[in-house]
Amino acid sequence: MNLLRAIKRRIGTRSPLRLFWHAGKAFVAAALNGFPARKLTVIGITGTDGKTTTVNMTVHILRHADTRVGALSTAFVDIDGERTWNATQKTSPSPFLIQRFLHRLVRTGCTHAVLEVSSHGLVQGRLNCTWPQVAAITNLTAEHLDYHGSMAQYETDKGLLFSMLRTRGTKVLNREDHTYAAYCAFSSADTITFGMHGSGADLTLENGTASPNGSQAMLHDARSGDALPLHLSIPGVFNLENALCAIGCAMAVGVAPSVACKALKQFTGTPGRMERIDEGQPFAVFVDFTVTPAAYEKTLTALRDMLEPAKRILVLTGSCGDRMREKRPIVGKLCSELADVVVVSNEDPYTEDPQKIIDEVWAGIDQSACTARQIFDRKEAIRFLLQEAQPGDAVLLCAKGSDTTMWTAEGQVPWDERSITRALLKEIAKK
Repeated sequence: MNLLRAIKRRIGTRSPLRLFWHAGKAFVAAALNGFPARKLTVIGITGTDGKTTTVNMTVHILRHADTRVGALSTAFVDIDGERTWNATQKTSPSPFLIQRFLHRLVRTGCTHAVLEVSSHGLVQGRLNCTWPQVAAITNLTAEHLDYHGSMAQYETDKGLLFSMLRTRGTKVLNREDHTYAAYCAFSSADTITFGMHGSGADLTLENGTASPNGSQAMLHDARSGDALPLHLSIPGVFNLENALCAIGCAMAVGVAPSVACKALKQFTGTPGRMERIDEGQPFAVFVDFTVTPAAYEKTLTALRDMLEPAKRILVLTGSCGDRMREKRPIVGKLCSELADVVVVSNEDPYTEDPQKIIDEVWAGIDQSACTARQIFDRKEAIRFLLQEAQPGDAVLLCAKGSDTTMWTAEGQVPWDERSITRALLKEIAKK
């Protein structure tokens, strides 16, 4: 195994030899499963933040419209409504797993597949032979630059999804994202755009509001001229933006926005994505897969807008090991600017020294702007925040989301942040 890793490092991630190897694996995987994507309408959704929630929303809408559909995302695998956790925790796993998943959809009578698509998966050809008819993007912000090298290359690599349309199908684009012009240039049969009111997009939102219990806005469909109320039972204005992308994806396969809005009124959220943990405590607790600086800014800003004046945000932060070290002090700085109490703790160190990662996040924190602590043990860090919270406050536990393991130098160890938080809340309530 160590020899194989050494060989991979010597060859390089973008070596023609290595890319040819990846493409060959994808073709073999598809062939062994009878090229199942040919029998499905495939929707590919990429982006930096919001992909998993958007995939889940899209599946929910299609199922509400009596479409037999399945989905493969970072958090879950859905086969016609039967859902299991994605044990790999990879957005785009190996092509053998992807093609086997698509084959299972065909075998169970599904007609549609929704795939969460990673930039790594696109570069390495894991999505080859999936032939998406719809390609969508939520947004693009700085992430994975240790792999891609630059934002320009990251944008190019994400764009591979749109090239897979091969002049057919539909692009679903964020009219307000900086990638819009570049991705609009890819040829397709149709392009559906989304954005906030005044952006000139096909699907726009205005008067968006949110509370800890939900969010709502007015949806305008420029193609039909309809104005539709959009209500979500999950918090965060950014989730309204995710809903726009999902409505666009559903629209691309024939589901009207009016049907999509009705469906989303019943959408209960995605595990580990702004998931509210409620054990009767007098303050809000959210577990969220917040990892990028842009996601921290959006999520913390959304929480601030939901809270009553003088109520506090208490945030658990950290950073993943073996990737993009430069974002660590940025995350620390954002937390100290946008939250009132900040605790930096161990996250997924992989092969790095976890204390070194904590120190690099800590270096960005303005200790004059907030109450800040380092608590290495993540469980004790959560306990501290829950004990510190007062009625009306909001506690945000970032990064782990619905993960059931933590990656360390010794491998994966069990870690279920949602269950741990529930247990701690019950324990504290008894005291």
